[in-house]
This record gives sequence, structure tokens and C-alpha cells, in this order.
Amino acid sequence: MERVRSQTHTVGGASDKNGPNGSFDNREERLGLTPEDEVAIGERDSSVARDRFIARQRLLWEKRRFILRTAVVAALLSTLVAFVIPTRYESTARLMPPEQPSAGLSMLAAATGSVGAQLGSNLGTVAGNLLGMKSSSDLFIGVLQSRTVQDDLIEKFGLQKVYSTRRIEDTRKKLSDRTTLNADRKSGIIAIEVEDHSPERAAGMAGEYVAALNRVITQLNTSSAHREREFLEGRLVEVKQDLESAEKGFSKFASENTALDIPTQGKAAIEGVATLQGQLIAVETELQGLRQIYADGNVRVRSAQARMDELRQELDKNLSAAGTGRSDANDQASLLPSIRNLPIIGVNYADLYRNTKIEEAVFQVLTQQYELAKVQEAKETPSVKVLDAPDVPDQKSFPPRAIIVLFGLILGIAASSYWVLGKHSWDQTDTNDAQKAFATEVLCAIRTRMPRFTRNGHGSLRRVPVQSDLNRHEESS
Repeated sequence: MERVRSQTHTVGGASDKNGPNGSFDNREERLGLTPEDEVAIGERDSSVARDRFIARQRLLWEKRRFILRTAVVAALLSTLVAFVIPTRYESTARLMPPEQPSAGLSMLAAATGSVGAQLGSNLGTVAGNLLGMKSSSDLFIGVLQSRTVQDDLIEKFGLQKVYSTRRIEDTRKKLSDRTTLNADRKSGIIAIEVEDHSPERAAGMAGEYVAALNRVITQLNTSSAHREREFLEGRLVEVKQDLESAEKGFSKFASENTALDIPTQGKAAIEGVATLQGQLIAVETELQGLRQIYADGNVRVRSAQARMDELRQELDKNLSAAGTGRSDANDQASLLPSIRNLPIIGVNYADLYRNTKIEEAVFQVLTQQYELAKVQEAKETPSVKVLDAPDVPDQKSFPPRAIIVLFGLILGIAASSYWVLGKHSWDQTDTNDAQKAFATEVLCAIRTRMPRFTRNGHGSLRRVPVQSDLNRHEESS
């Protein structure tokens, strides 16, 4: 005691000597310990810790049978749990992104607004990146996470019944939990991983994801080529109707007026009449010459007269048909239109023929443009290319039974070791310790509240009344 006081006096003297701002950096001077004392204290602490560690190891070695039994029981229980958990199979499909992002991908991103719950508030950023001609893998993942695609899978595979859910929102959530969508930032390859208790259903769902992605992208395609193709398709329908109407009108006019080719038919009619008239003039000249030589009863005169009458009759018939526009159906002249009506027929014929040719030319041009627009639309549509098609898995992906058994074994060893060490520490604690007394009181109170059972003479269990029940019975009586 005197030594401590002297040390304090020395320290205080040093403080007075150094003043109120004196330095106390030297720990040995403040505590009055020399370096040798500190080394001795450190060696003593390390020796105590080493002895305590060896004692714990010896205690665990003594209780090794209990620890081993606990570990075996834990391993058996974890094995049972591992085999009770339903198995899952995983099927994977890998997709290649489109080679060139189309200009309509940003509008497609806006059209898939239902993905906002899964993608967060960064959809506008994704659309901006797409406008910058970046990879469209994020867009594809957004489409795959949309309600449209999820509802398609739920309806096709009856997932509400498979997942035993009542609300469609819960089914979507379970489907999202069992579906993993990843995109490689460097290569842009998209991986679709689907887990299910049935390997066939897992492969079918992965394949349906790819098919639904193709359908949605095709339906929501808003590229310029797509709009051009739709416009040309509508115009083709209209022009085709106009062409059919013009052809029917032209055919009806030609049938009513026997007008197949007005210029050719008019030329043929005029040439036919001129030929007959020339032949008639030649026969008349010949007849006049024969009458000057022979009498009227001469055979040559009568023959020339008969040929002249025949030509005149034929010419009168043609001129009569040309003048009235009507002739016998069996007459050859009926194949030619009326010469008198040729100008009127020719004008109408030319108008109808020109309209038909115009509609035909327009139809041909639009058909060519329509085919080109279809090709361009196919180029601009971000079609999905399957790198690895989903296959039926033959190996389970969950649960990891070896890991579960190993974890149960380690947990059993750790729990039994902790129990042994804790019980030993409890037994070594003095019974007069306040914490031990309080813990004992709490445990006793819990035990008195818990019902106990014992076997009667017939081998069945009966409840033994606890002290709390007896106290309540006494109070009630």
C-alpha cells in the first residue's frame, strides 16, 4: 500500500514538475511497471489461455461419444430432409442477339411498359441506350419478364394448378423465382434458365419463352419498313379491286361491241369493202366489154353478169351491216364492228384500255415495292437466333443433397460441442452466482408451465398435473 502511494506521489510529483501540460506518454512510468513485469504478465496470460484451450480439447475428447452420436443423428436427419425436398430440374436456352439493332427498338421498349416492376425505374435509360445503338439484350430480357410473356406461359402450362396458387400475381411471382435471365455484357448472349419439378415441362417452358419472345417482337415491331409494308399492303388491295373493275368494264364493252382490237378490226373492215368494190368494178368492166362483142345470151356474158350480181350483193350486205351495226350472227361481217360507229367505239375502247393498263402498271409497281418492303422488314425485325436449344435435363439441379448432409453433419458437431462446453461452464459456475440463480428460476418456471405425460398401466399416455394446476385447484376449492 505504501508502495502504491509512493508511486502515486512520484507520478504526482512528475505532474507538478512538468506543470498542467506535462507529458504522460510513458506507460511504464504511469503504472509503475517495468518491461520485465509486462513480459511476465504476457507470458502468464498466454499460459492461462493455452491451459484453458487444452482443457476444452480434453473435455471434448472425453465427450467424443456424445459428439459422435449427435453428429450421426444430425447427418441422418439432414439426409432425410435432403431426400424429402422435391427435386427440381433446370433447362437452359441460349440466344444470340440481333446483328444490327433496328430503329424501332426504342418504341418497342416503350411498348413493353409492363416490365417496369421488374426492371425498376431505369426503362427510360434502357431506351436511351437502345437509341445509341447499344446491345438489345436488356430489351429482350425486359420482354421476357413482361406480363404478356408470363401470362402466355401460365395459360399454356397451367401453372396456377402446378404451383397451387389462387391469384395470378402469386403465380407470376413463383414463375419469376424459378426463371433466371442473364445477359453477357461482352458477347450479348442471353441465357434463359427455367427450373421445374418436371424435366419435360422445364424444357417446354424454356422453348415457349423463345417462341413468345419472337411473337411479341414481331407484333410490336414499329420500324419504317413495317409501316411501309402495311401501307403497300392496303394499297395493293385497293388497286387490285380497281384493276378487276376496269378489266370487267373493258371486257363487257368489248363483248357488246365486238371490239377486240379496234384499229386492226377497222382496217380489216375497210380493206374488205374496198376489195369487194374493186372486184365489182373489174367485173363490170369485163361485162361491158363482153356485151360489145357477144349477145346477152352468151355463156360468158351470163357468167360475168352472175359474178357481178354476187359481188354487188356481197358489197351491199357489208355496207348494210356497216351502216346499221346489225348483221347475222353467222355472217363473217359480224366479226367486225360497224364502220359508222368506229370513231365512237374507238374512243371508248381507248379510254377503257388505257385505264386497264394504268391499273395493271400500278399493281405491278406496288407488288414489287411490297416484296421489297417485306424483305426490308425481315432485315429490320430483331429476330431471335437460338444458339442452344433447350433440352430435357436428366440431372437434378436442386436440392444439393451432398451439401445439405455435410452442412447437417457440421452443424451437429458444432451444436454438440457447444453444448458440452456450455454445460461444463454451467456446472463450474458457483450456485450463488446471480446470473445462474436467475436462469435456474426461469427454467423452473418454464418447466412448471409445461405439461408432462406418463404411461398408465394400459400402455397409453396420460397427462400428469403440474404444480400450477394443483395451485389453481386449491385456489378454486
